[in-house]
Amino acid sequence: GKMRMSSAVAGDDAMVPDMEKRNTMNLMLAGAVAVPATGMAGVYAGFLVPPKVGGEGGAVVARDALGNNIKKAKFIENKRNLDRALVQGLKGDAFWLIVREEENEVKELEIYALNATCTHLGCVVPWQRAETMYRCPCHGSQYDKAGAVTRGPAPLPLALARVEVDDSDNVLLTPWTEADFRTGAKPWWK
Repeated sequence: GKMRMSSAVAGDDAMVPDMEKRNTMNLMLAGAVAVPATGMAGVYAGFLVPPKVGGEGGAVVARDALGNNIKKAKFIENKRNLDRALVQGLKGDAFWLIVREEENEVKELEIYALNATCTHLGCVVPWQRAETMYRCPCHGSQYDKAGAVTRGPAPLPLALARVEVDDSDNVLLTPWTEADFRTGAKPWWK
């Protein structure tokens, strides 16, 4: 035979929660989920923003490839004149931190760091120690040891950041706001 389909219908005597109670329970559930989810989202967002030091100056602590703070004394101890290394700096960009020797053979950090991003198409520009220049591997742009363009197609010099050291020997990078010493012009990277 025939199959019968039956459905259970709540009768007048069955208890069905009213809409107000349902809305209240839904709001309680949403609140119980939203509070911890918002807190976790804030923690994750914090990892995307580089830590700042010093407030208004916009300084960030230079970091190595592992995310450790760069300490000046440790950084320069095994370096020679014109040695440089990539560090994480302003806006999370790679910067070349440069060591220079004074006349009395005391090693010092250069007062500026160079953004390692080529101004042509944004490739990372490696330092060529033997030729004392930066050469972009993508299209052959060349920059001198101070980051000025010596051969195109790069239209502009490498961006600068000011190098400072805090009381804890951390190397800080701050935005370069004065005239570009290589061109005499206002900074193009603002």
